[in-house]
Amino acid sequence: MLRNDRAIMLRITIIMVVLLSLMAGPLMAQEPTVTQLMSQELPDLPGKEVVMITVEFPPGGADPVHRHHAHGFIYVLEGSVVMQVKGGKEVTLTPGQTFYEGPDDVHTVGRNASTTRPAKILAILVKDKGAPLLVLAQ
Repeated sequence: MLRNDRAIMLRITIIMVVLLSLMAGPLMAQEPTVTQLMSQELPDLPGKEVVMITVEFPPGGADPVHRHHAHGFIYVLEGSVVMQVKGGKEVTLTPGQTFYEGPDDVHTVGRNASTTRPAKILAILVKDKGAPLLVLAQ
């Protein structure tokens, strides 16, 4: 009987490892991909720079709660995204629509509205030169 119990436990363990490894791929793939397109100092605004990035959200992908300490101008290129800043209304945006984040805003929701199609945004950030693009909110 002890032998059968070990065999059953071994089978259960193998099945659990296989299931966990199958789930890990999709869970890890949920993070957006950020690509910096350009950075430019603003001579007329000493100490300020503009950074232009794209953010590609995989199906079901989402940002962590964060802030930019920047003026953020968001333009949806592809798909549909859901955005919200603390104290603001949640909005669903489609290609061609825009969103604004102020330097004091906490970005509480930033996610792909679809679980089957990717989404892509263009973000233009006006920020202090050398400041990080994103700071996780506490």
